[in-house]
Amino acid sequence: MAIKIEHLSYIYGQGTAFEQHAIKDVNLEIKNGEFIGLIGHTGSGKSTLIQHLNGLIRATGGSIQYNGTNIYNEGYDLRGLRSHVGLVFQYPEHQLFEVDVLTDVCFGPKNQGLSKEETINRAKEALAMVGLDESYYKRSPFELSGGQKRRVAIAGVLAMNPDVLILDEPTAGLDPKGRDEILDQIERLHKERNMTVLLVSHSMEDVARYVDRILVMNQGEKVFDGTPKDVFIHYKELEDMGLAAPQITYVVHTLRSHGIPIDDTITTIDEARDEILRLLGK
Repeated sequence: MAIKIEHLSYIYGQGTAFEQHAIKDVNLEIKNGEFIGLIGHTGSGKSTLIQHLNGLIRATGGSIQYNGTNIYNEGYDLRGLRSHVGLVFQYPEHQLFEVDVLTDVCFGPKNQGLSKEETINRAKEALAMVGLDESYYKRSPFELSGGQKRRVAIAGVLAMNPDVLILDEPTAGLDPKGRDEILDQIERLHKERNMTVLLVSHSMEDVARYVDRILVMNQGEKVFDGTPKDVFIHYKELEDMGLAAPQITYVVHTLRSHGIPIDDTITTIDEARDEILRLLGK
């Protein structure tokens, strides 16, 4: 078990007139090698929750275990935890600051105390993982496209060799091509390295396409936890929370309302295509 959360709560401004419950009694287990999507309306507690997972925020109540050890134990190595549980913030390119790409990606492993040789090797390997070759090493990160900057920022976290990769809206602001490239790279990392991935996204299509399991947050509480099919069948409840289902879900339900016996658990275009071909007998 990579991460186990028990009765996690967090209150902003506790004891003040501005007290606000951001997380309310959340229980959650994340297993090694899972690819999980985390969705919820703005203000649902998603970003607050993920910042607990590597100790950036300390819970008001409850516990978080990483590989069986409570991270709130006295003397626990939170810096070491952040090497194992990597967090890529929304618009991570705002964190780029070095003179060139390679130096920027070296920052994390260098601060882990690795030798110069090992640091450079880690950085080069991480850049290769996100599809950036040596022609990018000496380029200024500020001269790159939005998608390329995003890859450099992700590489900076990967260079620390995390076991768990948490990404907060990694495709925000990117065009469709850039979005697909980033998510395809993340999926490849998940499969090739058996990396545990937690993806925060507002795109229901992306979540349905890539993840194996979806967590839904609403007003600080976990309200759904299951496969994309299990979660998106509740599309009416999701709408009440200010969310939605993938567009293909609405197409499927429209077809069913017209008497076409199509499977109502379809969540991707590929599944819809296969189901329609089956119904046509092809």
